[in-house]
Amino acid sequence: MSQIIYPTTNLKKPSNLVIERGEGVYVYDNKGNKYLEAMAGLWCSSLGYNNKELIDACTDQMSKLSYSHMFGGKTHQVGIDLAEKLTSMVPMNNAKVFFGNSGSDANDTHIKLLRYYFNAIGKPQKYKIIARERSYHGVTIASASLTGLPVNHSNFDLPFEALGILRTDAPHYYRGALENESEIEFVDRITNNLEKLIIEEGPETIAAFIVEPITGASGVIVPPPGYYEKVQAILEKYDILFWCDEVITAFGRTGNDFGSNTMGIKSPDLMTLAKQLSSAYMPISASLISGDIYQALIEPSNKVGVFGHGYTYSGHPVACAVALKTLEIYQRDNMFDDAAVKGDYMQSKLQKLNAHPLVGEIRGKGMIAAVEMVANKKTGQAFPNGDIGHYAMAACQRLGMITRAIAGSSLAFCPPLIITTSQIDEMIFVLEKALDETLIYAMKNNLIVKV
Repeated sequence: MSQIIYPTTNLKKPSNLVIERGEGVYVYDNKGNKYLEAMAGLWCSSLGYNNKELIDACTDQMSKLSYSHMFGGKTHQVGIDLAEKLTSMVPMNNAKVFFGNSGSDANDTHIKLLRYYFNAIGKPQKYKIIARERSYHGVTIASASLTGLPVNHSNFDLPFEALGILRTDAPHYYRGALENESEIEFVDRITNNLEKLIIEEGPETIAAFIVEPITGASGVIVPPPGYYEKVQAILEKYDILFWCDEVITAFGRTGNDFGSNTMGIKSPDLMTLAKQLSSAYMPISASLISGDIYQALIEPSNKVGVFGHGYTYSGHPVACAVALKTLEIYQRDNMFDDAAVKGDYMQSKLQKLNAHPLVGEIRGKGMIAAVEMVANKKTGQAFPNGDIGHYAMAACQRLGMITRAIAGSSLAFCPPLIITTSQIDEMIFVLEKALDETLIYAMKNNLIVKV
């Protein structure tokens, strides 16, 4: 046992796997065992491990300027260049960017920016934020309050009411549909619920609605067709800002540059980026707002004398240099187009596992997916807890692959974008063997429900 308090871990059962090095899509533990890293770390190592260009970008920047802050108007060229590159890429109107260190703090920043903005335009009562059930937006006090997963709420006494956090339906047809309800009817029902919530709370009190275009930690939920079109129409009707948390879905992960484009989302007012922004080689995040929102912040900051928000490491020059090189590699090597092709291949291979007696639903887009295991294939009955998910995850690890159990009994897949088709085949081969082992375990322990 080490002296570390491990994040998102059962503190009674840390069961350490000591990762020692990585190369490409593989990592190696301190016993020499090799694992295909099918989660790209935590949805983030898009360019894999030991990428020499990113290492050189980091080293070169450290030798020039290892650190400089951005307080009081100080800046550096690599930060300016990264901001220009990012704002030229995102599907937003005249975007402005604030740099942070993680997706959690970037979403926290957005909550503060929303309050600052609505105070600036004389609408201080417009501060509430609608978030969805089964969403994930981080773990700071504020961003964990946005998150819709009970495990991130338990024992923390989060200030939902004080922050004005409202909750609406998760757009998961497989788990949320009523009996004999079509996808179209499901979308109509949950978007009607959204509109009812807005009317009941008072649209003049609601600042924004936050979504992940496709969810991650909550089970890789892909909303049905028409969902975002209806959502955006409702938000526009009631003058509510649309906020896209693209921490996981940005930069090729869903088969397009941004998940917003994959899902047909038009010009979000706010966007959150992190993870693949630097391929996880350095911590960096970005909170982007539209030009109209930014303009409203200027005069209030002038009256006070300063815009009173920022981190010591906001726009860290080394992180900016690595992120800039990451974006250069994406575009130079046509990685988004390549990811779309390999994503189609991965999804088609995964769908062939639908016949497995343990599999209830396989969902995803591009190079992100989840395989949900169920106690009864015919009815979709879920297992009562997360034991099956953790057993399957451990089986994958024993067989030489790292994945992650999410949303109870689902296994997540989010390999580095550089993965090859033969390595995808390897991933599917290990998964199938792990599913077989898990099925035997479930049957031996009478966890399979028969009808």
